Amino acid sequence: MVNALSLLCVLPLSVVLYNLWTWNRPEKARRAPERLSVLIPARNEARSIERALGGVLAAMDASGAPLSAEVLVYDDNSEDDTAAIVERMAQVDARIRLIPGRPLSPGWVGKPHACQILWEEATGDVLVFLDADVHLEPDGLLRLIGGLEEVDLVTAVPRQVTETFGERAIVSLLLLTYLAWLPLRWVETKPEPRFVAANGQLLAIRRDTLSHLGGFSSVQGAIVDDVALVRHAKVRGLRARFVDGTRIASCRMYRSFGEVWRGFSKNIAAGLGGSFFAVLGVTTLYAVCFVLPYVALIIGASSGDWGTAAFGGLGVSLNVTLRLLIARRYEQPKEQVVFHPLAVLLLIALAYNSWSWFKRRQILWAGRVYAGGHG
Repeated sequence: MVNALSLLCVLPLSVVLYNLWTWNRPEKARRAPERLSVLIPARNEARSIERALGGVLAAMDASGAPLSAEVLVYDDNSEDDTAAIVERMAQVDARIRLIPGRPLSPGWVGKPHACQILWEEATGDVLVFLDADVHLEPDGLLRLIGGLEEVDLVTAVPRQVTETFGERAIVSLLLLTYLAWLPLRWVETKPEPRFVAANGQLLAIRRDTLSHLGGFSSVQGAIVDDVALVRHAKVRGLRARFVDGTRIASCRMYRSFGEVWRGFSKNIAAGLGGSFFAVLGVTTLYAVCFVLPYVALIIGASSGDWGTAAFGGLGVSLNVTLRLLIARRYEQPKEQVVFHPLAVLLLIALAYNSWSWFKRRQILWAGRVYAGGHG
């Protein structure tokens, strides 16, 4: 049993090493497309929308995008100053256009609904969807569009900015989750829909491709709409690419532990299909690989059971190596290595809270309640 558990602990480090070596970091496209639309869904984003728009405009200027390029912001019935900020910036730069919010259509989740309206309003041949808390690097647009070459759509993981303890503990596990379990090049090279990873914070797609998919109506009720869209694309025989967006953009998703708790609770169970057994399986895997070695080392060393202590020591060393590699590559704070088992325990608690939300048909997000992943 100890040998089997030791081998299981080796698996995530092996996959991480493969991904660090092979995960696509796209090169810059030679130039921006003639008709480009950057599309930003925004709901109560007053604290970040000005910086996001500033990054987009700077990236457009750096890319040599033509004057016909546009930046559309859909104000999804915000209750703060989001619309006023966008309107003020639109008066200074004609490339920016504010689209007023509309009532949420029955059966739709907020973000797919906003993206659908943005798609209908856009005039570009290449569409870049950008979350309102994402800040593009000056050459970010060219890199993201470069990732679109030879595939039908591309999503990217921006560099995650964290400041509070809750952010550092939990958000840092997002990259671990991406890197530890699936060879990410398989998203592109394997046509089967089960090989899917995506991040809707950064998405580039051609207009005709999105039309072929039926717009966002195909994922209208999906809480985890990015994964659903990529899976739908693969079912339709299209090629998707999932890339390392560290050099494309940065993002601070959450600013407190409460926001982290609500954000991850929204996504985890929905991403696992709402299945309790899927949640149980994933959390058991995380506990065995990322928590059990620390427990085994302490118990084995304190009781003189050196076989158990050896298993624990091996597992802890593998975990420390894995987290150090990710921290170094993605500029994450080093204390995440120390708090790793605690962070994983928090993530496990989040997973069961997420399943509870899903079961009770009360997925709470951005002031809305969605019933079991649909609403």
